[in-house]
Amino acid sequence: MAGNLQRRERLLEVLQRRGDVSDEAVIAALEAVPREAFLPADLHAHAYDDTPLPIGQGQTISAPHMVAIMAQALQVGQGQRVLEIGGGCGYHAAVLAHLVGPHGHIWSVERLPGLAAQARANLSALGLDQRVTVVVADGSLGYPEQAPYDRISVACAAPAVPPALLEQLSQEGILLVPTGTGVQRLLRVRRKGAQTTTEDLGGCVFVPLVGRQGFGSKG
Repeated sequence: MAGNLQRRERLLEVLQRRGDVSDEAVIAALEAVPREAFLPADLHAHAYDDTPLPIGQGQTISAPHMVAIMAQALQVGQGQRVLEIGGGCGYHAAVLAHLVGPHGHIWSVERLPGLAAQARANLSALGLDQRVTVVVADGSLGYPEQAPYDRISVACAAPAVPPALLEQLSQEGILLVPTGTGVQRLLRVRRKGAQTTTEDLGGCVFVPLVGRQGFGSKG
């Protein structure tokens, strides 16, 4: 455990020095969440390698630098309501849960029931299950039952910005979504009432968003 804590601190130093993260709240959230708690036991030694790692069922946990970049780009505040698409094993939701604090909430949508169950167990073990609700659903359609959301974070690449997610964004909300195929583009969409503006934050690589407003369904 002490070894992993030291590796976590070294990784955070590298991410800050490289310019991937500078927001103190995001740094504190990354420091508070043990990445190894979301990985199979045989990968614990690699928890603080800055690379994606397999979590089963053909899915991966994002590289730490990408989690840091996305969390900072979302500009999450205390008490906010956040929708996460592509919840995986729950790591990114745990980071977001620290950012929204005890009065905020995360709804994390995962299409694979087995991964959703893993995420629930991982979050519960860290005492974060009161701040995060894990839902099994088609993430490309969002989760309209709890809309609108102050922030929406998508951890898989869509062909274009899914209209359903835009509809579920609050009047002053921010949506972060990778789009395209191959090397994708990470887009940040800001909504101001009926108007939206889109920024290209650079290249990225994510698994595809599977669903009705994604890249089709898989059996």
